[in-house]
Amino acid sequence: MDSTKDKGAPSHGTPSKTAPKHSNDAHAQRQRLIAWLREHGQIDTLSARRELDILMPAARVHELRKRRYSIETVWIDRATDCGKLHRVALYIYKPEVQHE
Repeated sequence: MDSTKDKGAPSHGTPSKTAPKHSNDAHAQRQRLIAWLREHGQIDTLSARRELDILMPAARVHELRKRRYSIETVWIDRATDCGKLHRVALYIYKPEVQHE
């Protein structure tokens, strides 16, 4: 018997009971992000991770910009859940202008 195995360690092969019920591929993450931005106008890095389950929001914003979405980045200081202050991006959506 191998006594070096940690029997209390989480299994990486089985999904958590709290796993999100949505897809986490890049396309699905972009869809969640742009939907949020259209509704709320802005989101910061920490909120995108917590609220939208997007661990790399900068990558998704970059991909949306390549698809011609206008998203501005402003740097802000924001505290994490444990209270530590970090400099994070605030992404501000600039809706498409309707030309008449």
